[in-house]
Amino acid sequence: MERHSLKTWAESAATLVAVAAGRAPADMVIRGGKLVNVHTREVLDGWQVAIAEGRFAYVGPDASHCVGPETNIIEANGRYLIPGLCDGHMHIESGMLTPAEFAAAVIPQGTTTMFTDPHEIANVLGLEGVKLMRDEALIQPISIYTQMPSCAPSAPGLETTGYEIGPEDVAEAMSWPGIIGLGEMMNFPGVINGSQQMLAEIAEVQKAGKTVGGHYASPDLGPEFHAYAEGGPADDHEGTCEADAIARVRQGMRMMMRLGSAWYDVESQITAVTEKGLDPRGFILCTDDCHSGTLVNDGHMNRVVRHAVACGCDPLIALQMATINTATHFGLERELGSIAPGRRADVILTSDLSELPIEKVIAQGRVVAEGGEIAVTCPHLDWPTHSRETVKLGKTLVAKDFEIPAPKGAETLTANVIGVVENQAPTKALKRQVQAEQGLISAQNGIAQIALVERHRATGDVVNALVEGFGYQGEMAMASTVAHDSHHMIVIGTSREMMAQAADRLGEVGGGVTIWKDGEEIALVELPIAGLMSDRPAHEVAAKAEQMVKAMEACGCTLNNAYMQHSLLALVVIPELRISDLGLVDVTKFELTTLFEEPA
Repeated sequence: MERHSLKTWAESAATLVAVAAGRAPADMVIRGGKLVNVHTREVLDGWQVAIAEGRFAYVGPDASHCVGPETNIIEANGRYLIPGLCDGHMHIESGMLTPAEFAAAVIPQGTTTMFTDPHEIANVLGLEGVKLMRDEALIQPISIYTQMPSCAPSAPGLETTGYEIGPEDVAEAMSWPGIIGLGEMMNFPGVINGSQQMLAEIAEVQKAGKTVGGHYASPDLGPEFHAYAEGGPADDHEGTCEADAIARVRQGMRMMMRLGSAWYDVESQITAVTEKGLDPRGFILCTDDCHSGTLVNDGHMNRVVRHAVACGCDPLIALQMATINTATHFGLERELGSIAPGRRADVILTSDLSELPIEKVIAQGRVVAEGGEIAVTCPHLDWPTHSRETVKLGKTLVAKDFEIPAPKGAETLTANVIGVVENQAPTKALKRQVQAEQGLISAQNGIAQIALVERHRATGDVVNALVEGFGYQGEMAMASTVAHDSHHMIVIGTSREMMAQAADRLGEVGGGVTIWKDGEEIALVELPIAGLMSDRPAHEVAAKAEQMVKAMEACGCTLNNAYMQHSLLALVVIPELRISDLGLVDVTKFELTTLFEEPA
């Protein structure tokens, strides 16, 4: 398969200088447009661009001296030239797609650079999984950088993963091509309490001169926050309000404001720039988690930029937050993120800076998409067989596995219930009165059952608890092997029989998401690679994901992108209450807790 290989600047320098001086012809010249300069935050009408060997050779008012008989002339026809968009923090696995299919989905949306943290697959396949993701990322026609996952498990002692990541793994990965730094440091209590393992991982990354990703998922901005900032993370994306954003940038961290499929944190934080007037250089836009339906139907980083503008941000500032700010943060300002000499020739033609229609995309000097259609091939890796055999249940599950026995003789109990919060990653720790019937607690009064099924070591273990907020009605069940970050299996339902059927179905297909209603399967998204991804085209996966959303609605759920809420209920580093293979986790205290409160 043909692979476009970009030379380094040093390898191309002589040619680039010759083109800029007019001694050699450019491969491509774009003229007749308005160039958006993200270094100076200005629009330069009539400026032209000459490209050679995949990089910008000349950026100025007149590139006619760079034109030769074989130069490809692109007429911008009055449109804006903006840099290719960069996603500063995201997880490819959340798209339900492999890196190749994810790239194919987002290239027509104008994304030309991604900084990815494959900690999802690291929990399932360990260092091998990280390398597989990195390998497929490196052969794509756009720039995909990989951050070495920092936390597998995310909270040691509170969950069991398929594999664990340690300082020696981080040190090894820092020498790999394509590794840009450390993925989000989710074990913030470990950093705060001086964990030698966490500090050793951070030290290895800093020794390599690379960037440490942050994840401080606590509303506490007191001494613990300052201790975490001292621990080395250079950015954070877990803020949910203006105060969070201000606190982070004041500590020299970049605030990554996210708009994913279910995380809507831009509007509440961008006021730090639009109203408080803080320097926008400290702010970056990202997606964090977008499933395939969002990518295909709504967009990727173009969607985030549009949203930031709709929230009152100057379009040029929003573009800076999605281009040059991101590149600078990762030490790549001389390599990408702007339309300037020597940088990778990543440029978008668009007719409007607010609505941001993506009309033509050029990446590394090639037209890669036009009119919303991809124009290049995104090569696939040959994924090994064992990467498709990761759902190991150990037995056929039955309704009895999902029973929640009440304490002997109890009829009314106070239960610790996970409360779902729409459009946000945190949950609420709710206390609810529940009734026992024939010695068992069942779904009741808007409360559904939730179970975590162990799927890495075939133990057959099931942990049962309760969840509120999805609004499910009637008899139903939903199961998913996407269960951040340990990626066991999460099953939610109102019928124990269907919970067992749903779990067994995912064991049968090798992972994914399934929804059952009234004894029948009404939606299935197969994700056979690590139980997380499909290597089918994005539009096919998106169609199944859309059916999944409709199936959740048919079961009574009206939450926006509730699948993302479902998939995060085992993420034991985001408050307040989560489920793991070890039990119910109080994330405000980072300790296991009981399902039922002791009577007073």
